[in-house]
Amino acid sequence: MIIVMSNAATEEQIESVIKRIEEKGLEANVSRGTERTVIGAIGDERSLDPELLESLPGVEQALHIVKPYKIVAREWHKEDTVIDIKGNLMGGKQIQIISGPCSVETPEQMEKSAKAVKAAGVRLMRGGAFKPRTSPYTFQGTGVEGLEMFRKAADKEGLPIVTELMDARQLDTFMKYKVDVIQIGTRSMQNFELLKEVGKVNVPVILKRGMSATISEWLMAAEYIAAGGNHNIIFCERGIRTFETYYRNVLDVTAIPVLKKETHLPVIVDPSHAGGKAWMVAALSRAAIAAGADGLLVEMHPNPCEAWCDADQAINPQELITLMGELRGIAKVIGREIL
Repeated sequence: MIIVMSNAATEEQIESVIKRIEEKGLEANVSRGTERTVIGAIGDERSLDPELLESLPGVEQALHIVKPYKIVAREWHKEDTVIDIKGNLMGGKQIQIISGPCSVETPEQMEKSAKAVKAAGVRLMRGGAFKPRTSPYTFQGTGVEGLEMFRKAADKEGLPIVTELMDARQLDTFMKYKVDVIQIGTRSMQNFELLKEVGKVNVPVILKRGMSATISEWLMAAEYIAAGGNHNIIFCERGIRTFETYYRNVLDVTAIPVLKKETHLPVIVDPSHAGGKAWMVAALSRAAIAAGADGLLVEMHPNPCEAWCDADQAINPQELITLMGELRGIAKVIGREIL
């Protein structure tokens, strides 16, 4: 960390900062210029709070040099992390597509969905039993009953399940139904108590980006999970909120290479929530894979017109089959594979 003293800082104030640094077990390196004195804190600077230092008399600015996130950072783990989901690898040369309906509705709908996912060659199935909705009066999901329907339909086709956890109090239920991948939705990205709880379980976690979250905030949210002991984290870019209103969200394709530089963990994309329209899904999916994404989270419904939730953005089973063929071609060109 670098602490810049004001040009009016006294020796007593400089010594006070040095003392505070040494109290934290770090060394202080003092560089005295003609107008400013700069103090370098040498050691694990994460134990120093810049805001606390900036509140000290004579301090003009305190700046971290090392990134505030450590476990998820590539600088501490150079090789790509590959996450094993019931024998399905996420990361490295493998690209995984996760597909299924936005919400769990009925046993028949889930059975048809599971068969369609399997027929398309997709190896992981998504579905929401608990649904966070903007309006309290809209469909909120089928709850525990839906989780049971989902598990039964997916097991029949041998598909691991991905579903969203909204409340830490539901975690025991998720463990009971052996949820294979826990999804943390965009509205929960900074629910730190929830992140701490999923950090205690040995289940892969998909962490969706908050709709207005910066890359740094997203990485720090992942650090909460990793700090609890669960390092099986998958970042999911799902579009960010901007001034544009033509489509639902703006897919930040730039986030893919940036995250690949900053973290060793897998990065996937949700093209369905980004565009908000089924006709955009294929184009956004192709762009995401070409940009280096490790997978996709695609909404597919056996009959989109009858979907209880997000009908506009769900593709149908035939469209999923077509999309899978296109994505395999792109993956091959960039030296990766979709099995």
